[in-house]
Amino acid sequence: MNNTQQTESYFLLGDIGGTNARFALLSNKNFCINQELTLLTGEFPDLTSAASFYLRQVGNPIIRKACIAIANPVVGDMLKMTNNHWHFSIENTRQQLHLESLMMLNDWEAMALAIPALDDHNLEKIGMGDPDPDAPKGLIGPGTGLGVSALVRSRKGEWVPVTGEGGHVGLSPTCDREVDILRVLWRSFPHVSAERVVSGMGLENLYQSICTLNGTVSEPLAASEVSQRGMDASDAACEEALDRFCRLLGNTAANLALTLGARGGIYVGGGVISHLGDYFSKSAFRSSFEAKGRFANYMSKIPTYVIRTKQPALIGCAMALGVTVSVI
Repeated sequence: MNNTQQTESYFLLGDIGGTNARFALLSNKNFCINQELTLLTGEFPDLTSAASFYLRQVGNPIIRKACIAIANPVVGDMLKMTNNHWHFSIENTRQQLHLESLMMLNDWEAMALAIPALDDHNLEKIGMGDPDPDAPKGLIGPGTGLGVSALVRSRKGEWVPVTGEGGHVGLSPTCDREVDILRVLWRSFPHVSAERVVSGMGLENLYQSICTLNGTVSEPLAASEVSQRGMDASDAACEEALDRFCRLLGNTAANLALTLGARGGIYVGGGVISHLGDYFSKSAFRSSFEAKGRFANYMSKIPTYVIRTKQPALIGCAMALGVTVSVI
């Protein structure tokens, strides 16, 4: 073997949510993301065990560096996830996986980093409006929880991700029915965040609350069942829950756009939206987004997009490592 020949090694990429742990490899030769695999976070005690299992499945390749996006604030060394049981040290994880470096990002920071790599083939535009190329961009996405982030231009012209916990802002009802739903939720939660209704768990909460208001007996339905029955129009409470979900997401996305001045557009992702397909684009999301009284005209000019590419957070992790990947 020629000693000057480069030995192929890989970056480890990960996207850890409350339900799923997605991993992939990024080659140092062709800079393509491959060997994607989705695991259930509930089947593993922590990141080390899940990543080690994944690496065994793909043949224990040489890994020097890793970038992992996680649905949680990344502050300090110890991470305790909000929507599952994982609790671990970043440094201990790096050592246990024998890595030179381990970069941890909030999952929606990674999503934000991916946006500049996406084009019209990866985005579905909903409504009218054209983006201001230099204005802030907002991101929002319901999955197990509700992710929120942003991209802003630096003075040097670079896009800088802004991460936060916008999913935990207070729910903002827009009509009497939503106020009634809020009152029901207050019986269980002293703080009803947007995430309590605009997420997978939120669909379940909406369905249960609507059944309570209707005086009917609810079933123990998972979010996927609520959304499917809603799309099929086979259950009135599920149908209303799904419609209300889209309306509340539109309102929450509009609040984000107004707060940021996000004339660069609002980008919607997350596992719940990917399963709704055409239903979402035909829903009341956009009309709710624009329903901001004196600022309705302002809102009508802000474009909204659904992120349709697979695993955008993994693309963002690659970007964080300084690698630009091609997006199919």
